[in-house]
Amino acid sequence: MADSLLLRLSDGAPAEATWLRVGGPPATPPERGLLSLAAARAGGRPVIVLVPGADVLLTRAELPPSRSSVKVQQLVPFALEEQLAEDIDTLHFALGRRGELRATPVAVVARKRMDEWLAALRAAGIEPAALYADSQLLPRNPTQAVALLEGPAITVRTPAGETVTLSAEALAEALEVARAEEATRGMILYTGAREWERHGAAIEALRGRFEALTVQRLPGDALELLAGGLGAPEAINLLQGGYAPSRSLIAGWRAWRWAAVLLGALIAVHLLGQGLELVALHRRERALDASIAKVFTRAMPGEPVTGEARRQMAARLAEVRASHSGGGFLSALGALAAAHAGSGGTQLTSLEFDSGAVTLSLTAPSVEALNGLAQSLTTQGWQARLTGGTVVPGGFRGGIRMSRRP
Repeated sequence: MADSLLLRLSDGAPAEATWLRVGGPPATPPERGLLSLAAARAGGRPVIVLVPGADVLLTRAELPPSRSSVKVQQLVPFALEEQLAEDIDTLHFALGRRGELRATPVAVVARKRMDEWLAALRAAGIEPAALYADSQLLPRNPTQAVALLEGPAITVRTPAGETVTLSAEALAEALEVARAEEATRGMILYTGAREWERHGAAIEALRGRFEALTVQRLPGDALELLAGGLGAPEAINLLQGGYAPSRSLIAGWRAWRWAAVLLGALIAVHLLGQGLELVALHRRERALDASIAKVFTRAMPGEPVTGEARRQMAARLAEVRASHSGGGFLSALGALAAAHAGSGGTQLTSLEFDSGAVTLSLTAPSVEALNGLAQSLTTQGWQARLTGGTVVPGGFRGGIRMSRRP
């Protein structure tokens, strides 16, 4: 067993406890005090908590075979409903190992008590690793019943492992439980000095019911005796279902860790793709800016490129519109656009507007194509004449000056 702190809550005083370090040297005697002191003694070790067995009903339930522990957990309350006086909605059910028997061991405890125990522990900074009824940690003997007479209660464990906790005033009935099994040949009774002083005569009166009755006096709390039952397979951890500790989440994480790794890888690939796309968009943006600057320089020679080409061109266009009252330049552009649509491969390389006249620089497949463009402008009411030209590889480069007819 790993180095842990075994802590036993006091019956009726959940803020007090007895504790003992188990599973690691050095061995120390049990201590008693407030839970806050126990938390300091834990020193980061796991804390295994024992709760009063009188508050926990240990029974068995006939359940159908199922591989789903969740489904079995849901069936248990209904399987035991007729045996319980309380409303099953107010009770917590914890399952033990089924083993070879079909009947499943079950521990039943009021949710209110569970909440009180856990609230007191957490208020002291203790998160229990496991929670057991102290009655289930009594030693087990194959031929003798084992009983613990402590305070106002007596707990009896039969050779078969069945455990019952009754009031110490029902001493005779408790010992009869021990004798009910055929395997019982005797009894080992553990008791404190005060309990023996009070009930010793009644116990001696019942000695004749057993082949042997051995009384073991305890020097103090029974915690050291109960510590020997840690790790017993029949002990039922009450921290199940809604009370399961956080380590269940860790187990769930382990079950899903590969799915989480794959999800993380997909997210990383997605982010990488987004990053590469962003880089490509930045490159396209730079190329577009360069193209805009080139067009701006051609359209507005001599003007500095400030990064707001659209605003600059809109301002210049507004000036042109104001100075020519919607006539001149805009009309020339409209006529040029109409003529260019049927020019057969003619391309405009530059344009200048001055005093109502537009000077065009163009490249065309032939001089005839330039003449055709000039004639088209003429038919739209413009004076258009070639201002020169030269033959270039693949065509003809020339100029046209257009102006309104007087």
